[in-house]
Amino acid sequence: MVSESSKPPKSIEAYGTTVEEAIQKALKELGVSRDRVVVKVVSEEKKGLFGMEGEKPAKIIVSLKE
Repeated sequence: MVSESSKPPKSIEAYGTTVEEAIQKALKELGVSRDRVVVKVVSEEKKGLFGMEGEKPAKIIVSLKE
């Protein structure tokens, strides 16, 4: 019998300095390719002072397709 806790999550939140970096982190964590997921951008990254990265990271939710 397989318990619920051993199944991979159906969706996860991921953060990155860019949306694309967050997507890549989520795909790696889920162990799937881009065509197997649906990506919802919650918030895009916000640049810091003088355009530097990192003031606010990008946040996404990645869900496995059924």
